[in-house]
Amino acid sequence: MLPYGMARYHGAPADLRDIPLGTMLHGRFYLPPDPDSSSVPVVSKGDVTHPAENHAILLEDEPSFCLREGKVWKLKEVELLKENKQGMLVASREPKEGGEGREGEQRMSIDAATCIWRGREKLGFEDLIAEGLWPAEGKKSLDGLAVYLGITWKPAGTWERRVGNRLHISDIWLDETAMQRATQHQIKVHREFIRTRWMPAFVDAVEYGKFGEATVTATLFGGMDPALYADFKKGVGGQMAVTDANLKHSEGWVSHSHMAIKGPVLEVTKQDKEVPPGSSGIQIRMKVDLVVEGFRPGKIVRIRPMNWPDDAVPREEYTGGKKEERFPTPAIFPKY
Repeated sequence: MLPYGMARYHGAPADLRDIPLGTMLHGRFYLPPDPDSSSVPVVSKGDVTHPAENHAILLEDEPSFCLREGKVWKLKEVELLKENKQGMLVASREPKEGGEGREGEQRMSIDAATCIWRGREKLGFEDLIAEGLWPAEGKKSLDGLAVYLGITWKPAGTWERRVGNRLHISDIWLDETAMQRATQHQIKVHREFIRTRWMPAFVDAVEYGKFGEATVTATLFGGMDPALYADFKKGVGGQMAVTDANLKHSEGWVSHSHMAIKGPVLEVTKQDKEVPPGSSGIQIRMKVDLVVEGFRPGKIVRIRPMNWPDDAVPREEYTGGKKEERFPTPAIFPKY
C-alpha cells in the first residue's frame, strides 16, 4: 500500500484495519515507485498471481465500488438448503439506472452468518422465510431485486475434489436506507481514527527562519472525510510530527506528542485544477518553532489541529526512528 493510498469500506473512507480479512477488494495498482525500497518483492514480468503492479493507490470493497460506479446487484434466484442453513444466490452486477454495462451472472454462497440489512433492521434467513420472501427450502425467483452485496471468499470443494475459493456473500443491503446507515457508521469510525492518529501530509517546501524556526508547506493526503479537512483553518494552532513511510509516528518512543512541533497555520489553499489520486489538493503553510530532521521536502508528516485529541498511540503504531524496524535484518533472531 502506498503511503498516500486510499482505502474505502461500505462506501466511506477507511483504514485497512477496518476491512475484515477475506473481504474481496477492487483496486488500482502501480509499479513500485522505488524498487530498492519496496517492502514487497519486485517482479520483472508479472502474472495473475504475482502482478508487477504491486503498489496500491486504491483498495475498496464491493459496496464502495458499486456506489462509486453507480452499480447494483440484481438478485435473480435464491436456493436454500433447510438442513444446514446454507444456500446460493444467483445475481448479476448492473448499472443502477439501466442501460449497457450488465455483467454476467454469478453464483455465490450464503449461510447463517450472512447479515441481511433492511432500513434500520438486521435480519436473518428465518425472517425472510417468515415473510414469504424466501423459501424454507428449494429455489425461488427474486425477479431482479436491486441490492448491494458485501462479498468475501469461502473455501469450496473437498480435500479430494478441491475447486478453489468461491464468492461468498457476507452482507446484503436490501435498500438505500440500510446502505446509507452502513456508510454513515464507517464515516464515524474513520473520523475518530484520523483524529487520534493525525492527518498525514507530504512536505512540499521548507522556508528556514532564525533560531530553528521554519515555515513548512505540506499537502494533506486525499481520500479523507471532508469534515476532517474543514478543521484546518487559517489561524488555528497545530502540531506537526515526523512520520515514516508506513505512516507510523517516528521517534515515538519518546511520545509522538512530545516530538511534535507546535505552531500556527498561516494559510490554507485548495487547488482548483484536477489533483492526482492520493492528494487532497489542500495545501497548508504552518510555522513551527523548531524544525526537525523529518521536515524536508518529499518526507511525510502527520498534523493535528489543537482541537483534535492528544492521545498516546499503541506501541505498534510508532517507531524509534530506526530503519531496521521497517526492514528487519537477520540480527533480530537470537543466537543459541
